[in-house]
Amino acid sequence: MGRKEGLLRKPIAVEGGLVTGIPGERPGVAVFKGIPYASPPVGDRRWRAPEPVLPWKGERACDAFGKSCPQWIPPVGSFYQKEFQYPADRSGLSEDCLYLNVWSPAASDADRLPVLVWIHGGGFLGGNGGEIEFDGEAMGRRGSVVVTINYRVNILGFLAHPDLSAETDRGTSGNYGLLDQIAALRWVRDNIAAFGGDPSCVTIAGQSAGAMSVQCLLASPLAKGLFHRAILQSGGAVHGLVDFQPHAFAERNGPRVAAEYGATSVANLRTLSALELVDGMPRSDPGARDPQAIRFAPVVDGYVLPSDPSDAILAGSVRDVPLMIGLTADDFKASFHPAPDGKASPPPPDAMHVRLERGIAEWGEALIRQKRTPAFLYRFDRRLPGDEAGAFHTSEVWYMFGTLGRSWRPMTDADRELSDRMVAYWTNFARTGDPNGPGLPRWESYKGPSRTFHALDIRKED
Repeated sequence: MGRKEGLLRKPIAVEGGLVTGIPGERPGVAVFKGIPYASPPVGDRRWRAPEPVLPWKGERACDAFGKSCPQWIPPVGSFYQKEFQYPADRSGLSEDCLYLNVWSPAASDADRLPVLVWIHGGGFLGGNGGEIEFDGEAMGRRGSVVVTINYRVNILGFLAHPDLSAETDRGTSGNYGLLDQIAALRWVRDNIAAFGGDPSCVTIAGQSAGAMSVQCLLASPLAKGLFHRAILQSGGAVHGLVDFQPHAFAERNGPRVAAEYGATSVANLRTLSALELVDGMPRSDPGARDPQAIRFAPVVDGYVLPSDPSDAILAGSVRDVPLMIGLTADDFKASFHPAPDGKASPPPPDAMHVRLERGIAEWGEALIRQKRTPAFLYRFDRRLPGDEAGAFHTSEVWYMFGTLGRSWRPMTDADRELSDRMVAYWTNFARTGDPNGPGLPRWESYKGPSRTFHALDIRKED
Protein backbone atom coordinates (compact mmCIF):
# COMPACT_ATOMS: atom_id res chain seq x y z
CA MET A 1 0.00 0.00 0.00
CA GLY A 2 1.17 3.54 -0.69
CA ARG A 3 1.63 6.44 1.66
CA LYS A 4 -1.92 7.59 0.94
CA GLU A 5 -3.39 4.82 3.11
CA GLY A 6 -1.05 5.70 6.00
CA LEU A 7 -2.58 4.99 9.38
CA LEU A 8 -5.84 3.70 7.89
CA ARG A 9 -4.33 0.35 7.00
CA LYS A 10 -5.01 -1.28 10.35
CA PRO A 11 -6.51 -0.47 13.78
CA ILE A 12 -4.33 1.55 16.15
CA ALA A 13 -3.84 0.50 19.76
CA VAL A 14 -4.35 3.30 22.30
CA GLU A 15 -5.16 3.42 25.98
CA GLY A 16 -8.50 1.62 26.26
CA GLY A 17 -8.45 -0.43 23.06
CA LEU A 18 -8.25 -0.30 19.27
CA VAL A 19 -9.38 2.66 17.13
CA THR A 20 -9.92 3.12 13.42
CA GLY A 21 -10.02 6.40 11.53
CA ILE A 22 -11.33 7.85 8.28
CA PRO A 23 -9.72 9.61 5.33
CA GLY A 24 -9.58 13.38 5.52
CA GLU A 25 -11.19 15.66 2.96
CA ARG A 26 -7.83 15.90 1.19
CA PRO A 27 -5.55 12.95 0.39
CA GLY A 28 -2.73 12.07 2.71
CA VAL A 29 -4.26 12.90 6.11
CA ALA A 30 -6.01 10.36 8.34
CA VAL A 31 -8.60 11.60 10.85
CA PHE A 32 -9.61 10.01 14.15
CA LYS A 33 -12.59 11.71 15.77
CA GLY A 34 -14.00 11.17 19.23
CA ILE A 35 -11.22 9.19 20.93
CA PRO A 36 -11.92 9.01 24.70
CA TYR A 37 -9.03 10.18 26.86
CA ALA A 38 -10.71 9.76 30.27
CA SER A 39 -13.76 8.15 31.84
CA PRO A 40 -17.08 9.97 31.40
CA PRO A 41 -17.27 12.53 34.25
CA VAL A 42 -20.84 11.64 35.15
CA GLY A 43 -22.68 10.65 38.32
CA ASP A 44 -20.29 10.55 41.25
CA ARG A 45 -17.44 11.53 38.89
CA ARG A 46 -18.99 14.98 38.36
CA TRP A 47 -16.66 17.63 39.84
CA ARG A 48 -13.85 15.17 40.36
CA ALA A 49 -10.47 14.88 38.66
CA PRO A 50 -10.63 12.89 35.41
CA GLU A 51 -10.14 9.15 35.81
CA PRO A 52 -8.50 6.69 33.37
CA VAL A 53 -10.42 5.83 30.24
CA LEU A 54 -12.76 2.84 30.40
CA PRO A 55 -11.56 0.02 28.09
CA TRP A 56 -13.72 -1.18 25.22
CA LYS A 57 -13.85 -4.42 23.28
CA GLY A 58 -13.15 -4.76 19.58
CA GLU A 59 -12.42 -1.87 17.24
CA ARG A 60 -13.82 1.57 18.00
CA ALA A 61 -14.77 3.49 14.85
CA CYS A 62 -13.56 7.06 15.43
CA ASP A 63 -15.55 8.67 12.65
CA ALA A 64 -17.57 11.33 14.52
CA PHE A 65 -16.71 14.05 17.02
CA GLY A 66 -17.50 13.35 20.65
CA LYS A 67 -20.24 15.38 22.27
CA SER A 68 -19.52 18.77 23.80
CA CYS A 69 -19.75 19.69 27.47
CA PRO A 70 -23.25 21.07 28.20
CA GLN A 71 -23.26 24.84 27.69
CA TRP A 72 -25.28 27.84 26.61
CA ILE A 73 -26.06 27.86 22.89
CA PRO A 74 -25.60 31.16 21.00
CA PRO A 75 -28.97 32.39 19.67
CA VAL A 76 -29.60 31.74 15.98
CA GLY A 77 -28.52 34.77 13.96
CA SER A 78 -26.20 36.17 16.62
CA PHE A 79 -22.75 37.17 15.42
CA TYR A 80 -20.74 34.17 16.58
CA GLN A 81 -23.53 31.69 15.83
CA LYS A 82 -23.47 32.84 12.22
CA GLU A 83 -19.69 33.15 12.07
CA PHE A 84 -18.89 29.64 13.28
CA GLN A 85 -22.21 27.94 12.48
CA TYR A 86 -22.94 26.71 15.99
CA PRO A 87 -25.88 24.25 15.98
CA ALA A 88 -29.23 25.57 17.14
CA ASP A 89 -30.15 22.50 19.21
CA ARG A 90 -28.64 20.62 22.14
CA SER A 91 -28.34 17.20 20.57
CA GLY A 92 -24.54 17.52 20.49
CA LEU A 93 -24.21 18.17 24.23
CA SER A 94 -23.50 15.60 26.92
CA GLU A 95 -21.71 15.43 30.24
CA ASP A 96 -19.89 12.46 28.69
CA CYS A 97 -17.61 14.83 26.79
CA LEU A 98 -13.94 13.97 27.41
CA TYR A 99 -12.89 13.18 23.86
CA LEU A 100 -10.14 14.32 21.51
CA ASN A 101 -9.52 14.25 17.77
CA VAL A 102 -6.34 13.49 15.80
CA TRP A 103 -5.32 14.47 12.27
CA SER A 104 -2.15 12.73 11.06
CA PRO A 105 -0.29 12.64 7.75
CA ALA A 106 2.06 9.91 9.01
CA ALA A 107 2.74 6.89 6.81
CA SER A 108 3.17 4.71 9.88
CA ASP A 109 3.82 4.81 13.60
CA ALA A 110 7.54 4.91 12.77
CA ASP A 111 7.25 8.58 11.80
CA ARG A 112 8.10 11.16 14.43
CA LEU A 113 6.20 14.28 13.43
CA PRO A 114 5.72 17.45 15.49
CA VAL A 115 2.44 17.59 17.41
CA LEU A 116 0.16 20.60 17.93
CA VAL A 117 -2.52 20.27 20.63
CA TRP A 118 -5.33 22.82 20.28
CA ILE A 119 -7.30 24.05 23.33
CA HIS A 120 -10.54 25.76 22.33
CA GLY A 121 -11.81 29.09 23.63
CA GLY A 122 -15.26 30.13 24.77
CA GLY A 123 -14.73 32.17 27.93
CA PHE A 124 -14.46 28.93 29.96
CA LEU A 125 -18.24 28.75 29.45
CA GLY A 126 -18.50 26.91 26.13
CA GLY A 127 -16.80 25.66 22.98
CA ASN A 128 -15.53 22.28 21.80
CA GLY A 129 -12.71 20.71 19.82
CA GLY A 130 -14.88 19.84 16.82
CA GLU A 131 -15.92 23.36 15.83
CA ILE A 132 -16.12 23.98 12.09
CA GLU A 133 -13.13 26.32 12.04
CA PHE A 134 -10.85 23.75 13.73
CA ASP A 135 -9.50 21.20 11.27
CA GLY A 136 -6.00 19.75 11.25
CA GLU A 137 -5.76 18.87 7.58
CA ALA A 138 -3.93 22.00 6.38
CA MET A 139 -1.30 21.65 9.10
CA GLY A 140 -1.23 17.91 8.54
CA ARG A 141 -0.35 18.40 4.90
CA ARG A 142 2.66 20.39 6.09
CA GLY A 143 3.85 17.50 8.23
CA SER A 144 2.28 18.04 11.67
CA VAL A 145 0.01 15.86 13.77
CA VAL A 146 -2.87 17.97 15.13
CA VAL A 147 -4.95 17.16 18.21
CA THR A 148 -8.06 19.07 19.32
CA ILE A 149 -9.68 18.39 22.67
CA ASN A 150 -12.88 18.83 24.63
CA TYR A 151 -12.75 19.71 28.32
CA ARG A 152 -15.30 20.56 30.98
CA VAL A 153 -16.44 24.18 31.01
CA ASN A 154 -18.68 26.52 33.03
CA ILE A 155 -20.12 25.21 36.31
CA LEU A 156 -19.25 21.65 35.30
CA GLY A 157 -15.58 22.50 34.85
CA PHE A 158 -14.84 25.18 37.42
CA LEU A 159 -17.15 25.02 40.44
CA ALA A 160 -15.30 25.38 43.75
CA HIS A 161 -17.19 24.41 46.91
CA PRO A 162 -16.23 23.40 50.47
CA ASP A 163 -17.92 20.01 49.99
CA LEU A 164 -15.81 19.34 46.90
CA SER A 165 -12.63 20.43 48.65
CA ALA A 166 -13.42 18.04 51.51
CA GLU A 167 -13.58 15.13 49.04
CA THR A 168 -9.87 15.44 48.19
CA ASP A 169 -6.69 14.86 50.17
CA ARG A 170 -5.35 18.25 49.06
CA GLY A 171 -8.41 20.22 50.25
CA THR A 172 -8.97 22.16 47.01
CA SER A 173 -11.56 22.24 44.25
CA GLY A 174 -12.54 24.11 41.11
CA ASN A 175 -10.03 23.31 38.35
CA TYR A 176 -11.64 20.29 36.72
CA GLY A 177 -11.42 21.80 33.23
CA LEU A 178 -7.67 22.34 33.62
CA LEU A 179 -7.25 18.83 35.01
CA ASP A 180 -9.03 17.56 31.89
CA GLN A 181 -6.55 19.44 29.69
CA ILE A 182 -3.64 17.94 31.62
CA ALA A 183 -5.18 14.46 31.27
CA ALA A 184 -5.45 15.02 27.50
CA LEU A 185 -1.77 16.03 27.37
CA ARG A 186 -0.83 12.89 29.28
CA TRP A 187 -2.82 10.90 26.72
CA VAL A 188 -0.84 12.61 23.97
CA ARG A 189 2.45 11.80 25.71
CA ASP A 190 1.50 8.13 26.07
CA ASN A 191 -0.35 7.48 22.80
CA ILE A 192 0.56 9.96 20.06
CA ALA A 193 3.54 7.91 18.81
CA ALA A 194 1.02 5.35 17.51
CA PHE A 195 -0.23 8.09 15.15
CA GLY A 196 3.27 9.00 13.96
CA GLY A 197 3.61 11.91 16.38
CA ASP A 198 6.68 12.75 18.45
CA PRO A 199 5.83 12.97 22.18
CA SER A 200 9.06 14.93 22.71
CA CYS A 201 7.94 17.67 20.28
CA VAL A 202 4.52 18.85 21.49
CA THR A 203 3.20 22.40 21.10
CA ILE A 204 0.13 23.51 23.04
CA ALA A 205 -1.93 26.25 21.44
CA GLY A 206 -5.19 28.02 22.16
CA GLN A 207 -7.25 31.12 21.53
CA SER A 208 -9.11 33.31 24.07
CA ALA A 209 -9.91 31.02 27.04
CA GLY A 210 -7.72 28.46 25.26
CA ALA A 211 -4.82 30.93 25.43
CA MET A 212 -5.56 31.59 29.10
CA SER A 213 -5.51 27.82 29.60
CA VAL A 214 -2.09 27.63 27.91
CA GLN A 215 -0.88 30.35 30.28
CA CYS A 216 -2.15 28.28 33.21
CA LEU A 217 -0.43 25.14 31.89
CA LEU A 218 2.84 27.06 31.60
CA ALA A 219 2.52 27.82 35.32
CA SER A 220 1.21 24.46 36.51
CA PRO A 221 3.63 21.92 38.01
CA LEU A 222 1.20 19.17 36.94
CA ALA A 223 1.90 19.91 33.26
CA LYS A 224 5.68 19.64 33.59
CA GLY A 225 7.23 17.67 30.73
CA LEU A 226 3.97 17.38 28.77
CA PHE A 227 4.74 20.06 26.15
CA HIS A 228 7.73 21.87 24.68
CA ARG A 229 6.41 25.04 23.01
CA ALA A 230 3.31 27.21 23.42
CA ILE A 231 1.12 29.48 21.28
CA LEU A 232 -1.25 31.96 22.93
CA GLN A 233 -3.81 33.78 20.77
CA SER A 234 -5.90 36.67 22.15
CA GLY A 235 -5.82 35.70 25.80
CA GLY A 236 -2.29 35.19 27.08
CA ALA A 237 -0.75 38.27 28.71
CA VAL A 238 0.61 39.67 31.97
CA HIS A 239 -2.40 40.90 33.95
CA GLY A 240 -4.18 41.28 30.64
CA LEU A 241 -7.75 40.02 30.49
CA VAL A 242 -7.83 37.89 33.62
CA ASP A 243 -6.33 37.67 37.08
CA PHE A 244 -7.49 34.32 38.32
CA GLN A 245 -9.47 34.04 41.53
CA PRO A 246 -7.91 32.94 44.83
CA HIS A 247 -9.26 29.61 45.99
CA ALA A 248 -10.68 31.05 49.21
CA PHE A 249 -13.00 33.40 47.29
CA ALA A 250 -14.02 30.77 44.75
CA GLU A 251 -14.76 28.21 47.45
CA ARG A 252 -16.72 30.77 49.47
CA ASN A 253 -18.89 31.40 46.42
CA GLY A 254 -19.75 27.69 46.06
CA PRO A 255 -22.68 27.77 48.54
CA ARG A 256 -23.90 30.99 46.87
CA VAL A 257 -23.98 29.16 43.55
CA ALA A 258 -25.73 26.15 45.12
CA ALA A 259 -28.36 28.45 46.57
CA GLU A 260 -29.27 29.56 43.04
CA TYR A 261 -30.62 26.01 42.56
CA GLY A 262 -32.23 25.76 45.98
CA ALA A 263 -29.48 23.31 46.97
CA THR A 264 -27.66 23.17 50.29
CA SER A 265 -24.88 20.77 49.30
CA VAL A 266 -22.94 19.30 46.40
CA ALA A 267 -24.87 16.07 46.95
CA ASN A 268 -28.03 18.03 46.07
CA LEU A 269 -26.35 19.51 42.98
CA ARG A 270 -25.31 16.05 41.78
CA THR A 271 -28.98 15.03 41.59
CA LEU A 272 -29.61 17.68 38.91
CA SER A 273 -29.07 17.00 35.24
CA ALA A 274 -26.19 18.74 33.49
CA LEU A 275 -28.60 20.86 31.44
CA GLU A 276 -30.48 21.89 34.58
CA LEU A 277 -27.17 23.08 36.01
CA VAL A 278 -26.26 24.98 32.85
CA ASP A 279 -29.69 26.58 32.50
CA GLY A 280 -29.64 27.74 36.12
CA MET A 281 -26.09 29.13 36.15
CA PRO A 282 -25.58 32.61 37.56
CA ARG A 283 -23.77 34.99 35.23
CA SER A 284 -20.01 34.46 35.15
CA ASP A 285 -17.38 36.82 33.81
CA PRO A 286 -13.93 35.18 33.88
CA GLY A 287 -12.34 38.62 33.55
CA ALA A 288 -14.24 40.27 36.40
CA ARG A 289 -11.94 42.49 38.46
CA ASP A 290 -13.93 42.02 41.67
CA PRO A 291 -12.03 39.20 43.40
CA GLN A 292 -15.22 38.05 45.14
CA ALA A 293 -17.37 37.81 42.00
CA ILE A 294 -18.86 34.47 40.97
CA ARG A 295 -16.65 33.11 38.21
CA PHE A 296 -16.44 29.79 36.42
CA ALA A 297 -12.79 29.92 35.43
CA PRO A 298 -9.45 28.58 36.72
CA VAL A 299 -8.71 29.04 40.41
CA VAL A 300 -5.40 29.73 42.14
CA ASP A 301 -5.68 26.66 44.34
CA GLY A 302 -2.07 25.95 45.34
CA TYR A 303 -2.23 22.61 43.54
CA VAL A 304 -2.96 23.01 39.83
CA LEU A 305 -1.99 26.68 40.06
CA PRO A 306 0.45 27.56 42.86
CA SER A 307 0.08 31.28 42.02
CA ASP A 308 -1.61 33.52 39.49
CA PRO A 309 0.06 32.80 36.12
CA SER A 310 0.76 36.50 35.52
CA ASP A 311 2.63 36.75 38.81
CA ALA A 312 4.51 33.57 37.88
CA ILE A 313 5.57 35.13 34.56
CA LEU A 314 6.94 38.23 36.31
CA ALA A 315 8.70 36.04 38.86
CA GLY A 316 10.27 33.91 36.12
CA SER A 317 8.75 30.72 37.49
CA VAL A 318 6.76 29.61 34.41
CA ARG A 319 8.23 27.04 32.06
CA ASP A 320 10.93 28.47 29.77
CA VAL A 321 9.81 27.24 26.34
CA PRO A 322 9.56 28.96 22.95
CA LEU A 323 6.44 31.15 22.83
CA MET A 324 4.28 32.72 20.16
CA ILE A 325 1.86 35.31 21.57
CA GLY A 326 -0.54 37.64 19.81
CA LEU A 327 -3.93 39.27 19.34
CA THR A 328 -6.15 40.67 16.62
CA ALA A 329 -6.26 44.34 15.70
CA ASP A 330 -9.88 44.71 16.86
CA ASP A 331 -9.77 42.28 19.78
CA PHE A 332 -12.46 43.17 22.35
CA LYS A 333 -13.23 46.49 20.68
CA ALA A 334 -16.75 45.17 20.24
CA SER A 335 -18.59 42.30 21.88
CA PHE A 336 -20.80 39.88 20.00
CA HIS A 337 -21.13 37.38 22.81
CA PRO A 338 -24.80 36.83 23.72
CA ALA A 339 -26.09 36.94 27.25
CA PRO A 340 -27.99 33.85 28.49
CA ASP A 341 -31.29 35.59 27.69
CA GLY A 342 -30.22 35.99 24.08
CA LYS A 343 -29.71 39.74 24.28
CA ALA A 344 -26.46 41.19 23.05
CA SER A 345 -23.94 42.07 25.71
CA PRO A 346 -22.87 45.73 25.76
CA PRO A 347 -19.55 46.42 24.07
CA PRO A 348 -16.70 46.48 26.57
CA PRO A 349 -14.42 49.53 26.57
CA ASP A 350 -11.41 49.65 24.26
CA ALA A 351 -9.38 49.49 27.47
CA MET A 352 -9.70 45.68 27.29
CA HIS A 353 -7.88 45.65 23.96
CA VAL A 354 -5.24 48.08 25.21
CA ARG A 355 -4.73 46.04 28.37
CA LEU A 356 -4.29 42.85 26.36
CA GLU A 357 -1.74 44.35 23.96
CA ARG A 358 0.18 46.00 26.80
CA GLY A 359 0.20 42.72 28.77
CA ILE A 360 1.60 40.81 25.81
CA ALA A 361 4.41 43.35 25.42
CA GLU A 362 5.07 43.18 29.16
CA TRP A 363 5.50 39.41 28.87
CA GLY A 364 8.00 39.97 26.05
CA GLU A 365 9.90 42.48 28.19
CA ALA A 366 9.94 40.08 31.15
CA LEU A 367 11.55 37.40 28.99
CA ILE A 368 14.27 39.82 27.90
CA ARG A 369 14.87 40.98 31.46
CA GLN A 370 15.08 37.39 32.71
CA LYS A 371 17.37 36.37 29.82
CA ARG A 372 14.88 33.69 28.78
CA THR A 373 13.91 32.41 25.36
CA PRO A 374 12.45 35.43 23.51
CA ALA A 375 8.89 35.24 22.25
CA PHE A 376 7.50 35.79 18.77
CA LEU A 377 4.74 38.39 19.10
CA TYR A 378 2.13 39.16 16.45
CA ARG A 379 -0.93 41.25 15.66
CA PHE A 380 -3.47 39.95 13.14
CA ASP A 381 -4.49 43.03 11.14
CA ARG A 382 -6.63 41.61 8.34
CA ARG A 383 -10.13 43.13 8.34
CA LEU A 384 -12.24 40.22 7.20
CA PRO A 385 -14.44 40.69 4.12
CA GLY A 386 -18.22 40.47 4.27
CA ASP A 387 -19.13 43.00 6.98
CA GLU A 388 -17.68 45.75 9.18
CA ALA A 389 -16.58 43.53 12.08
CA GLY A 390 -12.91 44.00 11.17
CA ALA A 391 -10.17 41.87 12.72
CA PHE A 392 -12.54 40.76 15.47
CA HIS A 393 -11.87 38.43 18.38
CA THR A 394 -11.31 34.88 17.00
CA SER A 395 -11.10 36.02 13.36
CA GLU A 396 -7.54 34.74 12.88
CA VAL A 397 -8.51 31.13 13.60
CA TRP A 398 -9.94 30.64 10.08
CA TYR A 399 -6.52 31.60 8.71
CA MET A 400 -4.12 29.70 10.95
CA PHE A 401 -6.14 26.49 10.55
CA GLY A 402 -6.46 26.99 6.79
CA THR A 403 -10.25 26.59 6.87
CA LEU A 404 -11.30 29.68 4.88
CA GLY A 405 -13.35 27.47 2.57
CA ARG A 406 -15.75 26.71 5.43
CA SER A 407 -16.49 30.37 6.15
CA TRP A 408 -19.54 32.19 4.74
CA ARG A 409 -17.35 35.20 4.02
CA PRO A 410 -16.29 36.13 0.45
CA MET A 411 -12.63 35.28 0.94
CA THR A 412 -10.20 36.43 -1.74
CA ASP A 413 -7.02 35.02 -3.21
CA ALA A 414 -5.16 37.45 -0.94
CA ASP A 415 -6.93 35.96 2.09
CA ARG A 416 -5.93 32.50 0.96
CA GLU A 417 -2.33 33.63 0.53
CA LEU A 418 -2.32 35.03 4.06
CA SER A 419 -3.82 31.79 5.37
CA ASP A 420 -1.13 29.70 3.64
CA ARG A 421 1.52 31.92 5.20
CA MET A 422 0.01 31.58 8.68
CA VAL A 423 -0.36 27.80 8.42
CA ALA A 424 3.34 27.71 7.52
CA TYR A 425 4.31 29.96 10.44
CA TRP A 426 2.32 27.88 12.93
CA THR A 427 3.63 24.53 11.67
CA ASN A 428 7.22 25.77 11.50
CA PHE A 429 6.93 26.91 15.11
CA ALA A 430 5.53 23.53 16.14
CA ARG A 431 8.47 21.84 14.47
CA THR A 432 11.37 24.06 15.59
CA GLY A 433 10.16 26.72 18.02
CA ASP A 434 10.71 29.36 15.30
CA PRO A 435 7.95 30.38 12.82
CA ASN A 436 10.42 31.38 10.10
CA GLY A 437 11.09 29.27 7.02
CA PRO A 438 11.85 29.39 3.30
CA GLY A 439 9.65 31.73 1.29
CA LEU A 440 8.13 33.49 4.32
CA PRO A 441 8.51 37.14 5.31
CA ARG A 442 10.99 37.35 8.17
CA TRP A 443 9.44 37.36 11.65
CA GLU A 444 11.82 38.73 14.28
CA SER A 445 11.48 37.69 17.88
CA TYR A 446 10.61 40.34 20.44
CA LYS A 447 14.07 41.56 21.34
CA GLY A 448 16.53 44.24 20.34
CA PRO A 449 15.71 47.91 19.80
CA SER A 450 12.58 47.48 17.64
CA ARG A 451 10.40 45.55 20.12
CA THR A 452 7.66 45.20 17.49
CA PHE A 453 4.68 42.93 16.93
CA HIS A 454 4.83 41.08 13.61
CA ALA A 455 1.89 42.27 11.46
CA LEU A 456 -0.18 39.55 9.81
CA ASP A 457 -2.15 41.05 6.92
CA ILE A 458 -2.71 40.60 3.21
CA ARG A 459 -0.18 43.33 2.45
CA LYS A 460 3.42 42.30 1.82
CA GLU A 461 5.17 41.77 5.16
CA ASP A 462 8.81 42.47 4.46
